[in-house]
Amino acid sequence: MKKIITFSLSLLMISALSANSRYLQAQLFYAKFYSPVDGPYVETYLSVVGSSVVYQMNENNKFQAKLEVTMIFSQEGNVVNFDKYELLSPEIEDTTTVDFNFLHQQRFTLPNGIYDYEIQIRDINGTKPPFKTNQTVELDFPADKVTISGIELVESIKESTEPSVLTKSGYDLVPYVYNFFPDRINTIRFYAEIYNTLIVFGEDGKFVINYFIESYENEKRHTDFVRFKRETAEIANILFAEFDIEKLASGNYNLVIEVRDKQNELVTFNKLFFQRSNPDVEADNSDFLDMSIENSFVANYANRDTLLEYIHCLLPISTEIEKKFVKYQIDEGDADVTTMQRYFLNFWLNRDELSPEYAWKQYLTTIDLVDEQFGYPGKKGKKGYETDMGRIYLKYGPPNTITDRPYDASTSGLKINDGGVSAPDGGSVPYQIWHYYTLNNQRNKKFVFANPNLASYDYVLIHSNVPGEINNENWQDELSRIKEGARLPDGDRYDGQSGDFYNNPR
Repeated sequence: MKKIITFSLSLLMISALSANSRYLQAQLFYAKFYSPVDGPYVETYLSVVGSSVVYQMNENNKFQAKLEVTMIFSQEGNVVNFDKYELLSPEIEDTTTVDFNFLHQQRFTLPNGIYDYEIQIRDINGTKPPFKTNQTVELDFPADKVTISGIELVESIKESTEPSVLTKSGYDLVPYVYNFFPDRINTIRFYAEIYNTLIVFGEDGKFVINYFIESYENEKRHTDFVRFKRETAEIANILFAEFDIEKLASGNYNLVIEVRDKQNELVTFNKLFFQRSNPDVEADNSDFLDMSIENSFVANYANRDTLLEYIHCLLPISTEIEKKFVKYQIDEGDADVTTMQRYFLNFWLNRDELSPEYAWKQYLTTIDLVDEQFGYPGKKGKKGYETDMGRIYLKYGPPNTITDRPYDASTSGLKINDGGVSAPDGGSVPYQIWHYYTLNNQRNKKFVFANPNLASYDYVLIHSNVPGEINNENWQDELSRIKEGARLPDGDRYDGQSGDFYNNPR
């Protein structure tokens, strides 16, 4: 039986579902580290929503949940490392109100390489389908280059009295396993290790660790959240730091760690995506209101309707702060043409300070392509950038592979008739799976789109494993919702043809 850590939902603000939930609810994070003794290893953090599992009376006359957890790391079908164990929840007196999550942390030693990481969680006391997911994990810690470990978000830290799986550098770190920070959490704490500085910089070698918060969409640093630390080379340099994010506006961000040499040249970096919800903080996006547009390319855009269309087509690649400005200051605030021109110019200066017009022209070419591929006319028609497929294409670029299944025979057989496409109860709607080999320094990222209306080409995004996008582990149910109550049979998710295409893109 594995030990667990318990923590209150009030700290992490995760929405616990009732015990009658269809599926067991869990969250998995991992970070990559290097040990001078054992080599590279993956540290996994598994958090289970306590109200989504089934409790039974144990020998102590208390209620307890019991899970079977399987984790497998494989290469080309060959298992390299794995563990299968039973995970026990805390013992409780009453199951009517379960307001906690429970956490388990594991370490897997693995050589450098690319692995298929599979995790399956089964509620032993229940009848719900197992939680099952796959990810691609790459370990790359060369012996002759400076590298940075994974960035571990930390809920709390204290000096270690007895070494355990939580112990690093003499401290016990309780991980914060979500990349979402609600307004009631005003500190982001994190831990990282830097390797091989002694080899690269030499004994007593000096270097600098920069760490900061940047916008996820345009990678612009937020000047109030930039820090640095001067370091001397060691076998492993440790960074434990935090930011007060009480005044950080809602949005998508990267937490960034850089290593720079004595000449301030960038040696290496690592990033971690996170989201902030802080509705009481107004983001200041008005620093451009006094800028001059004379002799700039936007001076040629004096028609308000044209400017409005151009600004709206930027929404797929806009930051949350920019989206709010467009909504409240331009759309609802009825901004004048000069304000719109300044906003448009500032937008592209933030993306390409040297050639903003060229960046805009390149984007406009993609807008035309997206409109041709994904837009559709009619009373309820949409521009290409207004569709989910168009937004994803503009934000991330073209996928490496597309699985297009307009009529998935595995789940029911859609029929073609004079009225278009129809399907019996339990049938699959048309869907596509987009696969990116690498996306924002992450491997094996996927998007699942479904066409629930059947008649139009408006495919909606129902699931993705990309941070910041909709994540729905029950996405296969969405493929079957043609009529009220129509569902796929219970069983492992990611099964059937759609599951095969998701797990094995081609």
